[in-house]
Amino acid sequence: MALEGGSWKESYKGMSADNIKGLVLALSSSVFIGASFIVKKKGLKKAGASGIRAGSGGYTYLYEPLWWVGMITMIVGEIANFAAYAFAPAILVTPLGALSIIISAALAHIILREKLHIFGILGCVLCVVGSTTIVLHAPQEREIESVKEVWDLATEPAFLFYAALVIAAVFILIFHFIPDYGQTHIMVYIGVCSLVGSLSVMSVKALGIALKLTLSGTNQLMYPQTWVFAFVVITCVLTQMNYLNKALDTFNTAVVSPIYYVMFTSLTILASVIMFKDWDRQSPTQIVTEMCGFMTILSGTFLLHKTKDMADGSPSLPVRLSKHTDEDGFGTEGIPLRRQDSSRAP
Repeated sequence: MALEGGSWKESYKGMSADNIKGLVLALSSSVFIGASFIVKKKGLKKAGASGIRAGSGGYTYLYEPLWWVGMITMIVGEIANFAAYAFAPAILVTPLGALSIIISAALAHIILREKLHIFGILGCVLCVVGSTTIVLHAPQEREIESVKEVWDLATEPAFLFYAALVIAAVFILIFHFIPDYGQTHIMVYIGVCSLVGSLSVMSVKALGIALKLTLSGTNQLMYPQTWVFAFVVITCVLTQMNYLNKALDTFNTAVVSPIYYVMFTSLTILASVIMFKDWDRQSPTQIVTEMCGFMTILSGTFLLHKTKDMADGSPSLPVRLSKHTDEDGFGTEGIPLRRQDSSRAP
């Protein structure tokens, strides 16, 4: 179908220079973050073999060099992601995390031997198609000249109400649901990570804008709002890291990654729409197209999740790692607890 007003090249040239910078940085970020999931999981397995597992409240992984390699890889990816938010709107940057799903799932299949079914591959393809659709219809970045403008946006009633709901939900999950359901329900740990993540992205974007303006000659470090955003970023990132480690150590990596992506992306886009009013600068057609792209991503992640443990038409089995299971998926009596891992070499 032909594009109105000219060819696809003219449409592509319509992307601002900042949006293109944000796009490149976001893609680079996804490569590093996708790989970090696998390296960290290997480190968590090694640490769990000689101490208390992270999923059971242990922190022996902090003494495992392989986990730190994964952590450094993730930090590099997050730095690139941090920079991307300074140049492009969250509704463009965040969905590109779909690439990290593909990398994580593929490496888990090859390195961790967590089997990826053919429908999982189709799910990855759908993620790419949906992300491409969103990128091609993303809004231009909002022009902001001071961190005070971001602070005014963050203290509007609509976003304050959203932030209050998120904080309340996080406390309920941590103190009520995690003690009873953290080891059996994957959505509990990931729910905390995703809710906190939506606030961290808004703060990261604010801090990124402040640093970008400072480097361009307009000092923003003298404003207390910049340091408030920095404090929120540190608090949120530490919380996300803690509960993401628990999720990775308790559940299958190729399931944690896409579910976390879907929840995190959905909540981040919602937070961005409320705080930065991204959709105010778009036509109804663009908004509907973006939503169609996002629904395509959701379909892909659903396929990847539901068929992760299928093979040859067999129904999926639970993906939670038993507290009495070794890293090869066997119980203490040698009974295979996860069919997809039962053929691993010791």
